[in-house]
Amino acid sequence: MKRNPRIKAALGSAFGLVLMAAGAVSAQEGGTVKSLAVPIPTELPPGDLGKTVALGRDIVNNTSTHPMSRQYVGNSLNCTSCHLDGGTNPKALSFLGAASVYPTFTPREKQTITLEDRNLNCFMRSMNGVRPPNGSEVSVAIAAYITWLSEGYPVKMSLKGPFGPNSQPSLKINPATADAAHGKTLYASTCASCHGSDGAGVGKFPPVWGSKSYNSGAGLAQNIKLATYLKNAMPLGNPNLSDKDALDIAAYVNAQPRPKFVLEEHMGKGK
Repeated sequence: MKRNPRIKAALGSAFGLVLMAAGAVSAQEGGTVKSLAVPIPTELPPGDLGKTVALGRDIVNNTSTHPMSRQYVGNSLNCTSCHLDGGTNPKALSFLGAASVYPTFTPREKQTITLEDRNLNCFMRSMNGVRPPNGSEVSVAIAAYITWLSEGYPVKMSLKGPFGPNSQPSLKINPATADAAHGKTLYASTCASCHGSDGAGVGKFPPVWGSKSYNSGAGLAQNIKLATYLKNAMPLGNPNLSDKDALDIAAYVNAQPRPKFVLEEHMGKGK
């Protein structure tokens, strides 16, 4: 059966598309790493463009409660729940430079997508919501914000998929070695103080399973992707997990209940 091209465009989102002082960052090119002294922008563009960028930043930080985006969100997560510091943390699903790799071909979708497509797909999976319309104010604002954070990066469309210059390499560990029972013990000692023993989150710290967390179609629902994220970003402020411990925690977290992803139920209307 031939899929509608808009449904195909929604198949490959990852929970993974996150202001600090200017600094040097790294870019991957041809398997090597080169240094790029790219300052993180702090001054918004003038006029209406700057207002759009500011709106995008606000939506990224308050996605589940913002009056323009909350209708598309089906849980209590915000973009910055995973793209830390509004996407400016270079080790936590960073938005820095991300716009420079689009359009890109994605193997899972088996087609070329735009930055806007990538952002909107996350609403369906990571936000367990519905896909906002392409060209809507929400869609354009988020894309404008990420593009603003990509100023100074050379445009170099990625041949390997939607991976920006600050994306973290996947852990080199066999997912089959995951020990969820050990992960449960580690979660209790390392993660529960922020995310709750029931995974429902504590205060501003997001839920990691249950009805208010990401669904089974999100990128982080894959153990190796969640483990890579945990290795680079957790515990918050002091990432110190070994590769194996990160994988074990990921296996435990992803073994817990969460919403099931059914593509047609998340496509929204008018797209």
